[in-house]
Amino acid sequence: MADLFDVKPAAPLAEALRPRTLDEVIGQRHLLGEGKPLRLAFASGQPHSMIFWGPPGVGKTTLARLTAGAFDCAFIALSAVFSGVKDIRAAMEQAQQNLAGGRRTILFVDEIHRFNKAQQDALLPYVESGLVTFIGATTENPSFEVNSALLSRAQVYVLVPLTTLELKQLAVRARQQVLPQLQLEEEALDLLASLADGDARRLLNLLEQTGYAAAAAGTAAVSAQFAGEALVRGARRFDKGGDQFYDQISALHKSVRGSHPDAALYWLARMLDGGADPRYLARRIIRMAWEDIGLADPRALQIANDAAATYERLGSPEGELALGQAVVYLAVAAKSDAGYKAFNHAMAWVAQDKSRTVPDHLRNAPTRLMKELGAGHGYRHAHDEPDAYAAGENYLPEGMEEPRWYQPVGRGLESKIAERLAALRKLDEEAGKSR
Repeated sequence: MADLFDVKPAAPLAEALRPRTLDEVIGQRHLLGEGKPLRLAFASGQPHSMIFWGPPGVGKTTLARLTAGAFDCAFIALSAVFSGVKDIRAAMEQAQQNLAGGRRTILFVDEIHRFNKAQQDALLPYVESGLVTFIGATTENPSFEVNSALLSRAQVYVLVPLTTLELKQLAVRARQQVLPQLQLEEEALDLLASLADGDARRLLNLLEQTGYAAAAAGTAAVSAQFAGEALVRGARRFDKGGDQFYDQISALHKSVRGSHPDAALYWLARMLDGGADPRYLARRIIRMAWEDIGLADPRALQIANDAAATYERLGSPEGELALGQAVVYLAVAAKSDAGYKAFNHAMAWVAQDKSRTVPDHLRNAPTRLMKELGAGHGYRHAHDEPDAYAAGENYLPEGMEEPRWYQPVGRGLESKIAERLAALRKLDEEAGKSR
């Protein structure tokens, strides 16, 4: 089957299949369906500045190009990776010439988050004057990466990964229009859609690689086994420094807090599969134990620390099992954020309070002079008291009321701690001091 790819596209498959009209776009129905925001914007005939925010391969550049065609505008594209202020000025000179010729200009800046503040500021006068209609594309949260002045002048549209069904529709279109000789079994199509992970460009690249492999093997029929052997499996969608990283660690933390072990394992596996540093995950797991479990189950703290130490000794992949078991234990453990809240309350209170003097009876008295000055005088050693508790003793600065920051919950060990504190407070009351 050597002639399978005799007719090759002049451009990569992803470029050859780039939609020419809005109706050809697969995906983003929440923006492009009837009555949806982008569909209405196209129908209005009036272009406006916008930012397309979404992961790679979901159609950001395609929509920008279609916008220019829909409004009969000149299209100038800049990449924030390679362009600077000089390129922006050159683009504006071209836009001025376009305007003199009676044609408006759409300026598309890919990866706008890569522009620094000065470069983004350089766009503002031209956007404000209406010389260009600005369209930016970014994989990062524009709230953090785009200047507020520029952001306020653009409508943000959030693009989402393509569904499995949409990816399979794209693969069928590719076969019909460019690769009619390639025959994909349904299981192979499912595999390609899974490996693409919502990225249309990745799907088309995988399809192209599969086609070349089939041609080299002299076959047009592609099974799931053939495709799996022919392709190098890439990691799932994951950005170690971007929103998806923090979204996934947030999901892991909340799954542990919500006592859902399967969800916690899923997000841990997603991050490990995506290339997250297991040592970072181990540190986050230890934090979860202290923040959300605390004294309700002190064993969780030990297990989290042991898992981190185990990973340090075994490394990947063996040590990752310890992290998995740790998140399972943390998820099913009794939960309490009482200690976490108490610490935060104490830190906030001290930050706004004056510097209070340590009471004399609590001060250290290592020298004779210190003793003569009253340091340590009247201190009651708790171990010498009944039940090792000096009922009625004061341990706070003079004049400071009992803050009661720590309020143990009625779960796990903290239920016993709550009983103990209640008993001690009763002893204080009997001793004539409310604690």
